[in-house]
This record gives sequence, C-alpha cells and structure tokens, in this order.
Amino acid sequence: MAKAPQVLVVEDEAALADLLKYNLEREGYRVSVATDGEEAMVVAEEVAPDLILLDWMLPKASGVEVCRRLRARQETRNTPIVMLTARDEETDRIRGLDTGADDYLVKPFSMNELLARLRAVMRRIRPGLADDKLICGDITLDRVSHRVKRAGREIHLGPTEFRILDHLMQHPGRVFSREQLLDSVWGSDVYVEARTVDVHIGRLRKALNIGDESDPIRTVRSAGYSLDLATADA
Repeated sequence: MAKAPQVLVVEDEAALADLLKYNLEREGYRVSVATDGEEAMVVAEEVAPDLILLDWMLPKASGVEVCRRLRARQETRNTPIVMLTARDEETDRIRGLDTGADDYLVKPFSMNELLARLRAVMRRIRPGLADDKLICGDITLDRVSHRVKRAGREIHLGPTEFRILDHLMQHPGRVFSREQLLDSVWGSDVYVEARTVDVHIGRLRKALNIGDESDPIRTVRSAGYSLDLATADA
C-alpha cells in the first residue's frame, strides 16, 4: 500500500502549526513541522516532503529565502510549495510566486480552503499523489478499490451514494444544499429533481449506521446536508 503524502509545515506560530498538523493528519497526510527557516531546510532534507506549507515571516530565514533555496536544490526543485502569509498586496503575491511558490494563501484563511488548495496543487503537479483515500473520523473511503469502511466494517454503497460520501468527506463540516450536491455529484448539465438527493442521502445513512452507531450525516433544516465531524469521530 502506498504511503500517505508527507507534508512539511513551516510555521513559527505554535498554535497555528498545531492546528495545521491536526487538520492535515485528519485528512490522512503525514506531517512534519519546522519553526524557522534554517530548521525548514534541515527537515526538508531529512523527510523529503511531497508538499511544503511555508510561512512568509519566519525567524532565521524568511519564507521567500527558504523557497529560493529549496528551488535551488535538486531534491526539492519540483516539490510543491504553498506559501502562507499575512501579506496581501499584489506585489507580495507576485514576489512569492516568482520565487517558486506554486500557490499563495493569505492569513487568516479557511481551513477547508487550504485543504482544497493542497489537493488542487497535488493533482496538478503530481497526479500520483492526489488523494486516493479519504479519512474522516472512523470512516475511510478508498477511491482506487471503491471501498468504504466504518470502524473497520465494510460498507456497501451504490455509485451515487459513494460519490455523495466522497464529496462530503472532502469538505467535512460544510453544509451543502441539495442544488449544490446535484451540481457536484450529478453535474450541472443533468436534470435531476432536488428530492432525489434526499433519497440517496437516506440510502447512505442506512448503509453507514447500524445498531447504536451515531449518524455522521447532519441535516440542516432549510439549508442541506453536511458530514458532522463530531459524530464521525464517535
């Protein structure tokens, strides 16, 4: 079985570094952390990361300098780098990208947006590292084998229920309306009644929940559905 992608988080703010590590590991990544520019170079050599999250303002060496040095090394010349920074001027964004960053996210940022950006960068630059497996709480979805497990128990889903769960697991905690799910799962060029979503959500719930297991699908009245992290962890 292929190893999960390795992410190097370079961030000197301890609380943010811990938050990033926690959320990335929940997504199934392996995570290493460096707290200054010099340590980032050492750790990058040690762990050979598949992707680097790099803060701009760092002790000892700035994120821009670290990015430049990483791009000068043969081992990290093509490693995807996403820069995180409070700088939001166009000239700063251009400077970061020109130095070799693949993407740029301004603080404060949404964790869901960050995770989506990471998936997009990895799909674009290293398709082989695109998520083949999603993990949320005790639910695991494997896109290659088309299998779903909950707490080790095999879950049998139809293709539509599989796609709905895949979409919800990509955005845990986010509420999607029926119309948004229709566009994402069926496609905007296919006409399907909104109530059809309810039918498939019902089937998905029935498959996921047996006995005393908590329901990970949350219904938000007049809004839609989401994958509830609290119940997925229960």
